[in-house]
Amino acid sequence: MFSLKEKVVYPGHGVAEITRIVKKRTGETILNFLELKFINKDMTILVPENNAESVGIRPLSSNKCIQDILKILAEPVREQHPEQPTVNWSKRNKEYQGQLRTGDLSKICVIYRDLKHISTHKELSFGERSLLNQTEALLVEEISIVEKIQPDAVIERVRSLVP
Repeated sequence: MFSLKEKVVYPGHGVAEITRIVKKRTGETILNFLELKFINKDMTILVPENNAESVGIRPLSSNKCIQDILKILAEPVREQHPEQPTVNWSKRNKEYQGQLRTGDLSKICVIYRDLKHISTHKELSFGERSLLNQTEALLVEEISIVEKIQPDAVIERVRSLVP
């Protein structure tokens, strides 16, 4: 499972370190909780150890996974077919939020790339800009920790890859 001092990813919130394993009694049962202290947020949460995977907590991505993500960023966005009506923001946002909750870095990467592409054609709405900033922050945080690179350098790299 997970171990003390291990860095993990909590979907939608970013990278956290397991700072303690806390035992708590609930009725007759004693449960272990992982105390997660977020790296770039002033936030700490407790997650039942036996629910960690179902919540979506996962280990940091591998270097190979990061390289694959960077390749996805550089790929051109698939254009919608002309006969399909443009998908409105609320429908796209609902889909994006579902993908964000998975914590899957490749899905987060695709959201980021798509929103960057949309921003070249029109001004993004407040919700779109917020989601773009959130996905960029999640990507940059994990990449910078895995590759041991300063976040500013990762931001430049990520932004330069998107066509």
